[in-house]
Parts: sequence; structure tokens; C-alpha cells
Amino acid sequence: MVSGKAVPYALGAFLLGVLGLISGDFAFQWQPVPDNVPLRSVLASASAVAMAAAALAAVLPRLAKGGRLLLAIFFGLWAVLLHGPRVAAQPGSVAEWLGLAESATMSAGGVALLALSLRAGDLRRRLAFSTRIAFGLCLLVFGLSHFVYLKFTAQMVPGWLPWPIGWAAATGAGHALTGLAFLSKRGLKAAGPAITGMMGSFVLLLHIPRIIAEPASRMEWTMTSVALTLTGAAFALWRLNVED
Repeated sequence: MVSGKAVPYALGAFLLGVLGLISGDFAFQWQPVPDNVPLRSVLASASAVAMAAAALAAVLPRLAKGGRLLLAIFFGLWAVLLHGPRVAAQPGSVAEWLGLAESATMSAGGVALLALSLRAGDLRRRLAFSTRIAFGLCLLVFGLSHFVYLKFTAQMVPGWLPWPIGWAAATGAGHALTGLAFLSKRGLKAAGPAITGMMGSFVLLLHIPRIIAEPASRMEWTMTSVALTLTGAAFALWRLNVED
């Protein structure tokens, strides 16, 4: 039987793997691998296969722990090896911190799903604590980015919604407030579903319509896959920290 808690997260990661195989390339700014890396296209294809395979394993009971651990490591490497140096080179750039925070959240989501498959105990509690703090900090970065790039964020708001600046600011505030809730572990019963629902609404209201409008756009498919993975990560982090 497929593990339902892991489906959104694993589906997003699987789509990223499929996109990598189709394009023979890494995932745009989410995997900023330099062009001069030896055997870059081979590494890109190998990375895509590994991600798709790990995503499939993450929802299968007998393979779930291994698949979730591999995805956590995979996204963690994105954060440390690919985004870490860019943040170190431009520590004042919120855009670079945003890339790091997105990859770190996806990694934390894999760890949270792994912890959910473990019995209650010291290891599970430690994983819950570490991922909660990491996610809380990442949410603060997400919120900050909405305000620093307010006009750009407003441009992403669907055209049928009025007051795009207001929505951009409101979602930024939502990220920041839920980030504080995760850091303090206060109000998680409300903050967890709120951030999961908000991220899920981005997939449904923002990204899927953009795919429908541009079905051949690799960028739109990539953005949707990342947004779906982030939604799945938020769900896992909420469930883990409410249960523990």
C-alpha cells in the first residue's frame, strides 16, 4: 500500500527527476551546477534517475525509509554544495538565501517523512526538533523574500485576484508568522495546516494554470514540481511536530 503522507512530496520529486531525464539538464536555479563541470550532462541524467527512483521508493512501505533518506540527502546536497557557496559569496542577497531555504525545506521534508516512519523515541524526537527549527528559519526567509521582492511577487498573483500587492504582502506575513510558530512550537495546530494549505494553494491557483497556459514550458513544470515538493515537505513537518 502506498504511504499517503509522502505522496505530494514524492510526486514533486518524481516530476523533477522526469524533467531532468527529458531535458538532460539540472533543474534550473534549484540546481545551479556550473556549465564547466566535467560530464555535466551525464551527471544531470544520473541525478534525475536517482531522484525519480528515490521518489518512487519513498511511497512504497518496504522501501520508504531508504527512499525518504535518499531524497533528504539529495536535497541537502543541493543546499550545501550548490546554494551554500552562492550564499557565502553574496551573503546580503535575499534571492540566494531563498534558493538555500527552498532546498533546505525539501531536505527537511524528507527527514520529517523518515521520522514519521520511525517508532516514538529519542531519535524521532531529535529529528522532529531539528527539522522544526530548520523549517521555521526557512519560512522566515520565504516571508522576507516576499517583502524584499514585493512587486515581483505581486506579478505572480493570478490576474483574477484583486489587490496583488496586498496578497503578496499577506502571504509574506503568513510565511513569517508560521515560521515563528514553528520556531517556538506554539500554535502549530493552526500554523501547520495554514502553511500547508497556503503552499498547496500556490500549486493549484498559481502554477497549474501557468502550465495549462504554457504546457511545453520546462520552467513552469519545474516551478510546479518544486512547489509541490515544498507543499509535501510542509505537510510532513507539520504532522511530525504535532504528533511529537
